[in-house]
Amino acid sequence: MAEQSALTPLPLDSHVRARHADNGNGLCMHWLEAGDASPETPMVILLHGFPELAFSWRHQLLALAQAGFHVVAPDQRGYGRTTGWTAGPSSDLRAFRMDNLVLDILGLVQVLGKTSVHAVVGHDFGSHVAAWCALIRPDVFRSLAMLATPFAGSPGDVARPGPRARQLSEALAGLSTLERPRKHYQLYYSGPDANVEMHGARQGLREFLRGYYHLKSAEGADERPRPLPDLSASSLARLPTYYVMDAGLGMADTVAQSIAQREVSPSRWLSEESLSVYGEEFGRTGFQGGLLWYRAATSPAMQRGLQVYAGLTVDVPSCFIAGELDWGVHMLPGALDAMERDACTRWISTRFIADAGHWVQQEQPEAVNAALVDFFTKNH
Repeated sequence: MAEQSALTPLPLDSHVRARHADNGNGLCMHWLEAGDASPETPMVILLHGFPELAFSWRHQLLALAQAGFHVVAPDQRGYGRTTGWTAGPSSDLRAFRMDNLVLDILGLVQVLGKTSVHAVVGHDFGSHVAAWCALIRPDVFRSLAMLATPFAGSPGDVARPGPRARQLSEALAGLSTLERPRKHYQLYYSGPDANVEMHGARQGLREFLRGYYHLKSAEGADERPRPLPDLSASSLARLPTYYVMDAGLGMADTVAQSIAQREVSPSRWLSEESLSVYGEEFGRTGFQGGLLWYRAATSPAMQRGLQVYAGLTVDVPSCFIAGELDWGVHMLPGALDAMERDACTRWISTRFIADAGHWVQQEQPEAVNAALVDFFTKNH
């Protein structure tokens, strides 16, 4: 990994600070922050997903700081300018399991001299890390905002899966037997080929990322997402191909095939300068660090290690924010209802943002910022 001083400065407002420090859990963690960092200022932590970075919160940092918060967005384990992690065939998956990702964030809180976090906010896979922070340490993480990806709850019994878990397993296995054989993207991401295929994308890494971000945004939406009728292979196959892929294609080729069938206008939300940041950062690190999150999440052995948390609920004020045109909300049938009804005991609100897809905080930052500030200020 390159030394921090040798990296190109990120294109950020001059009031946003880039810092790095030992987080006490094996990482030299890099983060972006804005606002008054004094102990009495309430802190908000923003956790990115895949394939994203701390930079993905560039539109939130100053806006939330101006609302009176100390705002911190780290590059999480496996990403960006945070170092100290390894990602290879022999990497220990325990380092990428949810409870260790929580330890990473707890370490950052301690580095910053705080004893509690006013709100932890997560997007995409970061939504799950944020939920686990609140699940395990509600004394530290006092409220929870999840963006784009619902959290359906703590793990069930791996040794004796319930009816829903068995149904999901059967549906995923059944994808390969459809007339048009398919596979779920999370299982592909968990496998040995994804990093090489995406990092070495035939269309070039930058164009792969451009296409991937476009397809999952409002600009790439072909139809309004809707809940799937049930948890079956035929139902899951209705999802866009970036979620349920053709069996013979990797993700880079899936994106290339989808993009070739449409005209793509210049993005109104992702500038060429911002796209360059993603291209340069993932060009340098590859994707494997982030992909190990998926491998840990789909590993029965790793999930058995989380059984100690089975049955726990999120007992702090919680909310969900998503784009109206985000298929990810409906990717796992029943997850949204399970989050609101069972996983979180102090549910506050679910908000859908117009003209936004999966990258909601980048596509419609003003609406997301207003929703977050409203949640932060009304529920404490």
